[in-house]
Amino acid sequence: MTSDTPAGRRSRFGRLRWGFFTPRRSAPSRVRRRIGAAARMLAALALAGGVYTAFAPGAFADEPRQLSAAAIEGKQLYDTSCITCHGRDAQGVEGRGPSLIGVGSASVEFQVGTGRMPMTRQEAQAEEKKPQFDKAQTKQLGQYIQELGGGPQMPTGELVEDIEANPEALARGGELFRVNCASCHGFGGGGGALSSGKFAPGLHDVSPEHLYAAMLTGPQNMPVFGDNELSPEEKREIITYVTVQLQDDKDPGGLFNLGRYGPATEGVAIFMVGITILVFVALWIAGKS
Repeated sequence: MTSDTPAGRRSRFGRLRWGFFTPRRSAPSRVRRRIGAAARMLAALALAGGVYTAFAPGAFADEPRQLSAAAIEGKQLYDTSCITCHGRDAQGVEGRGPSLIGVGSASVEFQVGTGRMPMTRQEAQAEEKKPQFDKAQTKQLGQYIQELGGGPQMPTGELVEDIEANPEALARGGELFRVNCASCHGFGGGGGALSSGKFAPGLHDVSPEHLYAAMLTGPQNMPVFGDNELSPEEKREIITYVTVQLQDDKDPGGLFNLGRYGPATEGVAIFMVGITILVFVALWIAGKS
């Protein structure tokens, strides 16, 4: 019981002031809590999106590319002849054609320049046929693909060494050819069969440009011979050996042109012809006696 003294009256007044007259703070409702959580989540997502847009490497990939005049011409050719299999912007189409990003103009100049592309149907290996584009159009297609994604490019200058000024180039090219190329293309450049219906084509009619592009890009089943494996000078020496030695009716296997597979073909031919002659001679002698 509180006394009626001044101190007691102050105590009752304090309890009344803080207990009955001060409004109590109510707990936030469930709806307000949900709205606050949603607002915080949206703010976090907006912050993450802003950071990604600022630092992601492909954030501005949809910006239009500035193509050269040759690439613009190549794009028109691409959109009419290549887009069905290789897709928009050369991204590739699953089950039809691979992406061309990063293959470079050298690969395009080889595949299109030899008629291997466009393909008429899906096969184990694209075969060489008459090209559908001339050299100028082929270079325009290559320039378009080059500007889309970069990649190997053909060098400038002569691709065949002058054997009069550099006579050792032919011998070095032959050695490099036998080490790196003969196992698939044959000792005489006649080509050879591979597994699963694939093959290494003959080299008798291949131009120096296509030989260099093939070594640089590795089409079909051919490995890529980059500049770390075969320097540009070594590639030129191989091309010199193929064009001067193998394509000039100088068969390394002997006198007769029996597929240009080297001494094995001639050895088999001599054996079969010799055995046949000996059999007929033996029968003739037996008949006379």
